[in-house]
Amino acid sequence: MIPYKHEPFTDFSIEKNRNAYLAGLKTVEAYLGQDYPLVIGGERITTEDKIVSFNPSDKEEIIGRVSKSNKELAEKAMQSALEAFKTWKKVKPEVRADVLFKAAAIVRRRKHEFSALLTKEAGKPWNEADADTAEAIDFLEYYGRQMLKMKDGMPVESRPGEDNRYDYIPLGVGVVISPWNFAFAIMAGTTVAAMVTGNTVLLKPASTTPVVAYKFIEVLEEAGMPAGVVNFIPGPGSEVGDYLVDHPKTRFISFTGSKEVGLRIADRSAKVNEGQIWMKRLIAEMGGKNTMVVDKEGDLELAAQSIVKSAFGFSGQKCSAGSRAVIVEDVYDEVLERVIELTNELTIGDPTEQSNYMGPVIDSNSYKKIMSYIEIGKEEGRVVAGGTGDDSKGFFVNPTVIADLSPTDRVMQEEIFGPVVGFTKAKDFKEAIDIANNTEYGLTGGVITNNREHLEYAREEFHVGNLYFNRGCTGAIVGYQSFGGFNMSGTDSKAGGPDYLVLHMQAKTTSEMY
Repeated sequence: MIPYKHEPFTDFSIEKNRNAYLAGLKTVEAYLGQDYPLVIGGERITTEDKIVSFNPSDKEEIIGRVSKSNKELAEKAMQSALEAFKTWKKVKPEVRADVLFKAAAIVRRRKHEFSALLTKEAGKPWNEADADTAEAIDFLEYYGRQMLKMKDGMPVESRPGEDNRYDYIPLGVGVVISPWNFAFAIMAGTTVAAMVTGNTVLLKPASTTPVVAYKFIEVLEEAGMPAGVVNFIPGPGSEVGDYLVDHPKTRFISFTGSKEVGLRIADRSAKVNEGQIWMKRLIAEMGGKNTMVVDKEGDLELAAQSIVKSAFGFSGQKCSAGSRAVIVEDVYDEVLERVIELTNELTIGDPTEQSNYMGPVIDSNSYKKIMSYIEIGKEEGRVVAGGTGDDSKGFFVNPTVIADLSPTDRVMQEEIFGPVVGFTKAKDFKEAIDIANNTEYGLTGGVITNNREHLEYAREEFHVGNLYFNRGCTGAIVGYQSFGGFNMSGTDSKAGGPDYLVLHMQAKTTSEMY
């Protein structure tokens, strides 16, 4: 087998690649507005009730109408997954991995179509959509290989006349609740991690981006996934999500989303319901309030570029986004001034136009929330760039920089999930790290300094799951920077890492006397 190497990002400065993306866009435009069924046990089920997926940069444009599941259909999907588990758990790990490798090959051939669909359905600019698709391919390739490494369990000691084995077995039926911000990568990664380990899956994708999830189900089927192994059941979290989280036959929940929803799932999943004979396992990746720390001994141009890229890539709608900049006071004004210059150069508009750096935010609720935080920011600090939005055609928020904030201000503490970055001063590097740690989250962080002692201090004291030196705090690559955070950022489940698959299995020791 070819060793794992992450999927390269597309160079859109090459005309051939630009044309390939535009061809992908034409493919997607040809199927806009279609109806999509649920997929339960391989059966297509159409409901009258639909989830309508809109283009966030043009809210009149319908991406697709997806059948909406309810409690009855969720129960049907559970029964289908339970039945499929009886056979899927016995399928050789090599065969399960081959489904992932085949799926990766199919997605690779249709890479620009999937990216174009992300541009339309999630509002992702070209580079962001391309990175999302590449990450989905990476998850398929990486988790397939990880399963092959783990298929024979782990070595343990045996004694004369005794043989001991330590094997991994699957858990059962898992509920995968995936987010809209990495509508392909995280949805695919969480689904196939559960599936390749021998579990069966009830996939409830985000209601704003269900079409890309349906298209991925088609890929898995084409790759040889048996009926019932992954069941596609989009629907309201309050009905379908709660029902499945509470279900006595649910063995684990894999969730990516907000802190509030994650804590609600943690609370519900901890309760033992009638007929339940296990404690449910929860794999949760929640929010972040991530800090870029800039030392006076850092490269200040690199610092400004890193802050802008981390804060405004995909309109700040990444759990890893750098929404706080803590600058040592000696260089505060210089870094802030350069960040304002760079921010004012950014282009915002329809993400199908390659020239636009930023597209829309995901929907009306998101738009209103972000704009309300900008108003809070005007009270707490000084808006020095952006601060405006326009939701007449799509949901566009201009990249916003709020300066002179206190570390305890709401804009510096609460996750906004939009293109807003707050600036605060620190008297020295140690205080900057103290401020960086002063939130309930602990997902990502970045440090810009050329002082080796300060880097080592940060390595020990900056309490986040993913810490980056002399670069931005977004853009973790599968197999390279395993991703997951501390505290209220989730269960530190390290997606794309060497121990992620273990979370979907249980270890069994067998001992035979000869």
